[in-house]
Amino acid sequence: MKSDERNAMTDNAIFEPYRLGKLTLANRIVMAPLTRNRAGAGFVPGDIAATYYAQRATAGLIISEGAQISQEGQGYQDTPGIYTQTQIDGWRKVTDAVHAKGGHIFLQLWHVGRISHVDLQPNAQAPVAPSAIKAETKVFVNNVFVDVSEPRALKLDEIQTIIAGFRRAAAKAIAAGFDGVEVHGANGYLLEQFAKDGSNTRTDAYGGSVEHRARMILEVAAAVAAEVGAERTGVRISPVNSVTSSDPQAQFNYIAEKLGQMGIAYLHVVEAGRGGPNESAAFDYAELRAKFANTYIANNGYDLDRATLRLTEGAADLFSFGRPFIANPDLVERLKTAAPLAEVNPATIYGGGAEGYTDYPSIAA
Repeated sequence: MKSDERNAMTDNAIFEPYRLGKLTLANRIVMAPLTRNRAGAGFVPGDIAATYYAQRATAGLIISEGAQISQEGQGYQDTPGIYTQTQIDGWRKVTDAVHAKGGHIFLQLWHVGRISHVDLQPNAQAPVAPSAIKAETKVFVNNVFVDVSEPRALKLDEIQTIIAGFRRAAAKAIAAGFDGVEVHGANGYLLEQFAKDGSNTRTDAYGGSVEHRARMILEVAAAVAAEVGAERTGVRISPVNSVTSSDPQAQFNYIAEKLGQMGIAYLHVVEAGRGGPNESAAFDYAELRAKFANTYIANNGYDLDRATLRLTEGAADLFSFGRPFIANPDLVERLKTAAPLAEVNPATIYGGGAEGYTDYPSIAA
C-alpha cells in the first residue's frame, strides 16, 4: 500500500476516539454480540472466554455474547448465564482481561422467550412467550439443531418477574466488572416477540396497540437503567428481521423515541436490507435514527467503505461488526491498514474449544 493510501485509512474518523456516556472509546468500531456456545458447567464462561475477548479488546467497544438472565431464558446449549455467583466470577475473568488490554465491554442481557426447547427449560417446562405461537425455527440442543418447542403464553405476574430478572441480571453484570449492559430486544427473542404482532396477539396491557406492544421492552429498559444508570444501558433492536410485524416503522419509531427520552446510551440497530433475510423490506432507518437522540450503532453487513460513507453522511455514530471479528481478533488494525481479512471456518463457530475460537492469528503474529 502506498503511504498516502495508508494515511487516508489512518485519518478515517472511524478510527478516532468516541465518547459514549462516561467512556472514551478508542474508535468507532464495535464488536457485535456473537453466540459461540462454549460455556462450561453451570453455564459459566471459562478461562478460554477471557482469552477470546481480550484478543479483540482493540475494538472501541465489545458487546458480549448474549447471557441468559435465567435458565428459563436459555435457548441454546452451552450459552453463558448471568444469574449465579459462579457465573459472575467467570465473567469477572473476562472483564479483567479486556480491561487489562485497555478495552471496554458491555454484557448483552438475553431472554429467548419462545426460541427454546423443553430440554433446556427447568423441569422440562414449555418455553414462555407473549402468546402461544410456535416459531418456525430451530435451536441447538444436545449437539444437534432441532425444532423449537411449543410455547405457552405468559401471565401478567410472570411478566413482572421477568422484568425484575433483567434488573437483577444488570446488577450482576456490573458486579462482574462490565462497563455497561445491552438489553437484547432483537433477532426474534422475547422482547421482540412482544413488540411485533406476528408473535403477540395479547389483548391486555402488553398487546394490541403500538404502545402496548412496546411496553415490555420499554419497561425492561427502564428497570435496567434505574439499576445501573441510563448511560450504561444500551438496547438492540431489529425492526424488520426475524418476526413479522404489520407496522414496523410506527412500532420501532415509537420505541426509539421513548428510549431516547429515557436517556439510554445507545440504540443498536440490525439494519436488514443488505445481505439480510428481509432484503426487500421497506424501512426508513434515517427516520428511526431521527427519533433517537443519543448514540446510534449500525449493524448488518458493514465493511469499512460502507461504514465510512454512513459516518460521513451522519447516518450512524458507531458500527458493529460480527463475523469478521470471529476470524480476525485484530480486525481494527486490519481495517486501518487495509490488510486482508481471514475467513471464518463455519464448522467451528458453535461449540468446541480453542479451535476456531482463540487460535485465529493476528497479522502481527
